[in-house]
Amino acid sequence: MKATPKIAGILAPLFALRRKNDLGIGDTAALIELLKWASQHGFGAIQLLPINEVGKKNSPYDALSAFALEPSTLTTDPSWIPDLLLKEYHSILSSCDLGSLQSNKVNYPIVKDLKRALLAAAWREFHKKKPITRWRQFLKFEKEEAYWLDDYTLYRALLEHNDDQENFSKWPTPTRQASTAYAWVKNLPPKEHQHLEQRRRFFSYVQWIAKSQWKKVFRKATTLGMILVGDIPIGIHRASADVFSKPVLFDLHAFGGAPAEKVFSADPFTKKWGQNWGIPLHQWNTMAQDDFEWCRHRLRYARSFFHSLRIDHVLGLFRIYTFPWPPNQNFQFTTLTPREAKKRTAGVLPHFKDYADDTPPHRKYNEQRGERLLCLFLEEVGPGGLVAEDLGATPSYVPTVLSRLNIPGFKIPHWFRDVDGRMVPRNKYPYCSLATYATHDHPPLRTQWEDWQRAAQKKGAAATTARKTLHELLQFANLPHLDLFTPYEGKVHQGLLQALYESSSWLAIVMITDLFASTQQFNKPGSSNANNWRERIHFPIHLWNQKYKFILMTSDKALKNCQRFKN
Repeated sequence: MKATPKIAGILAPLFALRRKNDLGIGDTAALIELLKWASQHGFGAIQLLPINEVGKKNSPYDALSAFALEPSTLTTDPSWIPDLLLKEYHSILSSCDLGSLQSNKVNYPIVKDLKRALLAAAWREFHKKKPITRWRQFLKFEKEEAYWLDDYTLYRALLEHNDDQENFSKWPTPTRQASTAYAWVKNLPPKEHQHLEQRRRFFSYVQWIAKSQWKKVFRKATTLGMILVGDIPIGIHRASADVFSKPVLFDLHAFGGAPAEKVFSADPFTKKWGQNWGIPLHQWNTMAQDDFEWCRHRLRYARSFFHSLRIDHVLGLFRIYTFPWPPNQNFQFTTLTPREAKKRTAGVLPHFKDYADDTPPHRKYNEQRGERLLCLFLEEVGPGGLVAEDLGATPSYVPTVLSRLNIPGFKIPHWFRDVDGRMVPRNKYPYCSLATYATHDHPPLRTQWEDWQRAAQKKGAAATTARKTLHELLQFANLPHLDLFTPYEGKVHQGLLQALYESSSWLAIVMITDLFASTQQFNKPGSSNANNWRERIHFPIHLWNQKYKFILMTSDKALKNCQRFKN
């Protein structure tokens, strides 16, 4: 990897941001505020979760489209959408309790309905007046993005037509995939056909607005000298626009996930069997027949909004853990033995696909397949355009391939250990890596620290492990003299932040909650927690310097004391 100045950055889920006068969810205007704020505090990167349109689960990793952008995180006021009349804007807002929306966690049903109403009002005005310059820009967008947009708008209109039922099996048979749906729509009675086509045009307009706003964000980041890091999920929704459009590219008879790990054991099923995400698997051999056209288009479109892309669960490009049953049947298998489970699945248990690393040829196959796909990714995004989330039970060939291709992998200090099991010192981190204490899936570092402290006060092996971890992290933070039970906020927080910033990794990313020494968590993997993906930072960005004054003094001092700031 070419030596470039080291960068410190912040991971912040967009939905979690607050700004003055937002509509109950973080949006593109809030992101620009964050970029400005982060730049002023010496940060050089902002990492986001996926920004694609989400389904009813509201998970950024279960998107309805690998291309379409989420409408609820658009800024829907007249200053950002010139087609939206001020009187329409205020009229629509008068129908909701804006104060409640702004002060609580994200209420997706209400927020989505509100944003859709505002976008619909803007579309009606735009379609009625057809301003020459903007209309030409809109038509150009439709032509340029026809590869995915045509099928997406048909899918989106049919999803609405079927009462947002995110299950193709509930739709009329001819409408379950694009190849037959076009003829079905064409043969509708004239009024129904016209209505559906108008809805398609509306969804096209929304995506044009989305692209315009995200390009604006990208330009602002570039002007500020900030790097925007996007996220490419390993999976998509089983009933997504992509499956609707190109079902042959996906294996719909298997359900992708991850094996059981100690880190994620939110419930008995996850602890025993692992995480069943329910995502369809990629048919890589089929995709290869047209030189991975769908993948290439997906990467190009995402790259147009981001300077760099994080590959979610990069292990899945080498091999992916597969379940023979869908997530809604997990409860049936929680208490079963493997033998009992086999009786219900025709002898198939969760396993790696294509192969487990059970023989040298299988290991070689997995390694080569992953490397081929990563090379394809690099062709589209360019050198330095990828980081890879390689956490979990990682085969040894994965970091080898990442290093060979100069793709930074993740380093979490309390997990990154040498052959003797010792925590690797921060100055020994590979330059081609991303250092962080936690991702959106992990408890914030403060929560973990306080959990270790509680465990350390007990007896047994768990207490010994907790004391060892606390001691090692204090050494990592150059605070070996501190008592293990020192409160997190203050010296411990500052020392851990500074240690991360001082690591020899190219990128040091701190989760926004870790920056503020908060205990908020955005997602609990394997859990059906109703609060997943709804948490919001307590204060709007314009109040951060005031509300987090003393905590930010800690962070600012830590950043100024390390080499990243001087670069």
